[in-house]
This record gives sequence, C-alpha cells and structure tokens, in this order.
Amino acid sequence: MAVIFPKASDIVLKVIGAVVVVGALAGTAAYTYYTYPTVMDTGYQPVQPVPYSHKLHAGQLGLDCYYCHSTVYKAAFAAVPATSTCMNCHTEVKKDSPRLELVRQSYAMNKPIPWVQIHRMPDYVYFNHQAHVTAGVSCVSCHGRIDQMIEVKQEKPLNMAMCLECHRNPAPNIRPAELVTKLDWVPDRDPAAIGREIVEQKHIDPPTNCSGCHR
Repeated sequence: MAVIFPKASDIVLKVIGAVVVVGALAGTAAYTYYTYPTVMDTGYQPVQPVPYSHKLHAGQLGLDCYYCHSTVYKAAFAAVPATSTCMNCHTEVKKDSPRLELVRQSYAMNKPIPWVQIHRMPDYVYFNHQAHVTAGVSCVSCHGRIDQMIEVKQEKPLNMAMCLECHRNPAPNIRPAELVTKLDWVPDRDPAAIGREIVEQKHIDPPTNCSGCHR
C-alpha cells in the first residue's frame, strides 16, 4: 500500500501539536498570573478613601458590626453601609473634621463613597452570610479581630482548604447566634464543646461536596 503521508509529516504534526499544547499551557499560566485578584491574598490591605478605624468604632466605641453591615442576618452579602449611616453620628460628632470631608460630600451629593472591597470570594464560589451567621459562625472566624484593626486587612486565606476544614468540623467555629458580632467574646468553658452542643441542637451539617459551594 502506498504511503500517503511520509513519516516526516508525522514528526511535523507531533511538533506542531506539542507547540500548541505548550502554548496553551503558557497562555493559561500567564492569564492566571496577570488576572489573579489581589483581594484573595492574605494580608491584602488597600488604602480606603476615608480613614475609617474599626478599632475606634467597633472596638473602643463598641459599635456592633450589624449596625453598619445590616444585611448579614438576612442576605447573602454583608452590605457596605450607606453614607447616611455614617451621618447618623457625624452630623453632630466631628462634623467639621477635614478627615470626613468626603463623607459630607457623599451625603450632600447622594453619591456612595468608593470604598475598596477587601474580602471577596471568586465568582465561581457561592457564599451566603445569612446561612453562616444564623448558624453561629462569628465574623472572627473569617475576618479575624476586625475590632482591633485601624486599617482592615484580609487576615484569613478564605480558600477552599479553610472552608472544608470548617465544614468538616464546624464546632470550633460555632457559638450562640446572638454572640456572632461580639468579637471579644470569651466563653466560660471549652468553645468547641459549646459549638458541638449547638451543632447537635440545630442539626448543622455543612456540605462538603462540590455543589455545596460551586453552583
């Protein structure tokens, strides 16, 4: 039988195939590197447009997280407070401070302050604040001691390993739901034991399969 394609052409096709595969891998690596969101980095601490101190407001003054992030108990996302929330106090407190000029402008012009989001899950991950907070997962478990931060940074990796570790053994991160925003809570006994009791009472059984978070 006559050979339609000589062996040399096979070599050329293999070389072309290898180049295509290597190119595709290199392209994927480059895309991943250059589009990797910095907000997924532990330690990410952007400069905010207004120097808001959580250590002052949530720590020293004792403002509850829920006062500003008012949707955590009823929605998937923790809302960024409207400027009107800030002005509930700052129409009287430090109302002429130059540090709050952008806040006053935002309020007067009815335009939101361009806060820089710090904690963000990838688009392919579904995370529901309501489900976690009402189950008894404190802000501390994912965000750390925000009430001690002058400038907020991402303290926890928020990666799949962290989520799975908690889903497989939720008790250490579970507390009474009314204490989830009390970041300085000190339990009077083993917190994991308290968590186990709540897990049993509420029949908490977090999913560990892919479809639980990837929809």
